[in-house]
Amino acid sequence: MLTTPQKRLQAALVEETESEWQPQVRAQAREQTSTSDGMMVHVVAYFGFVASGSSDDGRERHITTAISPTCAQQILQLQASGATEEELHPVVVQAVTESYFAEFGTRAQGLRANSPHVQSIDFEF
Repeated sequence: MLTTPQKRLQAALVEETESEWQPQVRAQAREQTSTSDGMMVHVVAYFGFVASGSSDDGRERHITTAISPTCAQQILQLQASGATEEELHPVVVQAVTESYFAEFGTRAQGLRANSPHVQSIDFEF
């Protein structure tokens, strides 16, 4: 009687378990991200601003910020539909502007970011 499965059987069991488990875990994480938690965005981009009285000249910034579940949901939907990173740029720039610069509407009313050069975007959730 075998107490541990043979290597081929063990590898097949691991593969089958991972193929079932990982998609479910990912789906749960995406659901939680888009409904309650939001997600972190790491972006390196040139940010300029359009607002009355803005004295902050555009420059390259390295920003890590939490974005709202609403923005996270929009980004995840775009990714699921096959959007390219370039197609995500305007949505990510808007999400970063809302969370980082306008602090979710508590300051800098009417601020809009102009970010023609996005170097990199990373998501964490």
